[in-house]
Amino acid sequence: MLLAIDVGNTHLVLGIIEGERILHHWRIATDREKTEDELGLILLELLHSVDIAPKRIRRVVIGSVVPALTEALTLTTEKYFSAEILTVHAGIRTGLPLLFDNPGEVGADRIANSLAAYRRYGGPVIVVDFGTATTFDYINGRGEYEGGVIIPGIGISMDALFRHAAKLSKVDYQRPPRVIGKNTVHSLQSGFYYGFSAQVDGVLRRMKEEIGGEKVGVVATGGYGRLVEEESEEIQIVDPALTLYGLWMIANENEKR
Repeated sequence: MLLAIDVGNTHLVLGIIEGERILHHWRIATDREKTEDELGLILLELLHSVDIAPKRIRRVVIGSVVPALTEALTLTTEKYFSAEILTVHAGIRTGLPLLFDNPGEVGADRIANSLAAYRRYGGPVIVVDFGTATTFDYINGRGEYEGGVIIPGIGISMDALFRHAAKLSKVDYQRPPRVIGKNTVHSLQSGFYYGFSAQVDGVLRRMKEEIGGEKVGVVATGGYGRLVEEESEEIQIVDPALTLYGLWMIANENEKR
């Protein structure tokens, strides 16, 4: 069994993979203050909840954009598991050529997403990941990473508005009864629901125009993927487990070598 850990700024996603199947997965809040032992207890409790003994974990792969937790989780897994541990970092073999000015700037999650999208759905393809930031990554028909776009994420954009507008209260991200709101709640929901989907579709259309001449697939992942896909005209597939699959593929790439 393989334990894949995707460390984001907002959430930490873990998955147990055996063969080509994700048997179990969890999403927990990212806490940069957790000690190695606290992280270890969390991992052991999660495994216990699905009746998996730690000794059954033979490989661990960590993809992180939070440096403080990268080191802590590496030490944690070394302490609590007798497993081969791989941390995704600049220069590691991924099977994905990076046609980027500085390949070391591409986050582990974006590499994992791009690799998994190309291998699972073919190319050319654009991956939209709705995380702390909303990222767009383009992989050409030869399976090469060309680059992408980064915009503020949906969650932090909503939080920023509520934090700085004293008279506005938090609302859920959901489709309102109509576009033109008749009250503040529906007005906010309309702005979020239709505004973010229009923003995503607008970026995707401009990317496709720049790519030109090819039919480009679009795969979404991340917490808001399914909600945005409801209204989006450009998103074709939603794959919530895309990053975990990508980390598993990177682990296999390095094991084979």
